[in-house]
Amino acid sequence: MTLFEHSRKAQAEREAPLAARMRPRTFDEFMGQEHVVGPGRVLRRAIEADQLPSIILWGPPGSGKTTLALLIANVTNSHFEAMSAVSAGVADLRRAVEQAKERRGQHRQRSILFVDEIHRFNKAQQDAILPHVEDGTVTFIGATTENPSFEVNAPLLSRCRVFTLHQLTDEQVGAIVERALADQERGLGTLKVELAPDALTFLVASAGGDARIALNGLELAARASKPDADDARRVALATVEDALQQRSLLYDQAGDQHYDTISAFIKCVRSSDPDAAVYWLARMLEAGEDPMFIARRIVILAAEDIGMADPHALPVAVAAQQAVHFIGLPEGAIPLAEATVYLATAPKSNAAYVALNRAREDVRTSRNDPVPMHLRNAVTPLMKAQGYGQGYQYAHDAPGHFVRMQNLPERLKGRVYYEPSDQGYEREVAEQVRRWWGEGRGKG
Repeated sequence: MTLFEHSRKAQAEREAPLAARMRPRTFDEFMGQEHVVGPGRVLRRAIEADQLPSIILWGPPGSGKTTLALLIANVTNSHFEAMSAVSAGVADLRRAVEQAKERRGQHRQRSILFVDEIHRFNKAQQDAILPHVEDGTVTFIGATTENPSFEVNAPLLSRCRVFTLHQLTDEQVGAIVERALADQERGLGTLKVELAPDALTFLVASAGGDARIALNGLELAARASKPDADDARRVALATVEDALQQRSLLYDQAGDQHYDTISAFIKCVRSSDPDAAVYWLARMLEAGEDPMFIARRIVILAAEDIGMADPHALPVAVAAQQAVHFIGLPEGAIPLAEATVYLATAPKSNAAYVALNRAREDVRTSRNDPVPMHLRNAVTPLMKAQGYGQGYQYAHDAPGHFVRMQNLPERLKGRVYYEPSDQGYEREVAEQVRRWWGEGRGKG
């Protein structure tokens, strides 16, 4: 590297955002993820021995995936090639592979290929990596915020070890902020920044475990604060709030956060916890989730999990869906909240849902037997002559408007699909079924 190039690189590093400048240079500086790279862990031993296998680093933004890859670059004797799936293509991959082959052939040097945001590569691009990982031309490191089980091709995934990085704790983010405040070489130490305790608490809480958000918010707030008479920059809570503005929630409408959050919402309604259900509803709404997606799930919940225990739940849910469709957001959030609370506090029964599944299983696994003759409509003289409708008894002509008949195909005689629970209105349904069918239910 020439003196000019070295100067340009040093200037670029000085002008980089605080989060980039404060990237750990050693494992001693690396914060969190002790379960993956703590002393004695397999991955750390492999990195320090320069015997790294192909790996995928999976974790939320700001958890240290790229930082860990750069630490590997610093300690390995292999050539380290980094690219981002956001901007790279198959041509870049082929170039990197050809250069790796040359290094291996001419200098017997191994190559590590790091692809950030690997989930951005399509199937063809991921397939372009596969044979060269398999034959050892490159050691592959992929980083992703998305579940690799869904976003990485199965053949490539099978050739990699997946290491899951966790969201940083508030204590870890706080320690990173304190380090940046004190560091005079790469951090804000020369600016003499004094961060008010309540401002620090707010900054850490707002970061949501993302060190990048915390550091870049800190830098903006610090540079926006003018030095006072003793040349110190005192950063108050209001300045940090202004620098961060409204926090953008970690949420991807096509990824894990989307599915995990709606799963939490559904399970809290099913568990009759209105407080938690409304919280997860608010999380989805604040993150920009499609309100009609939420409304559809509420309608499904009403039928699947409340069912006949409260037959009014389904009309309430459908009314909420119609209201959201009619008025939109933000006011449409109110009927969604009302329906959520109603469903969460309603008695629960999945008996109708279970009955449907039992019947479907018999439909799929048994013969497609004809409809019993007494249930068929005799719409022509020929059909009547063949016995269509023979033996059918009109329920409204019978005492109590009930007639006991065998209405299933003969092969399924005696099957019971619907077993009412003892919850809410379904207690009355259960009693009515017992009055009608007694011990002979399903036996004709």
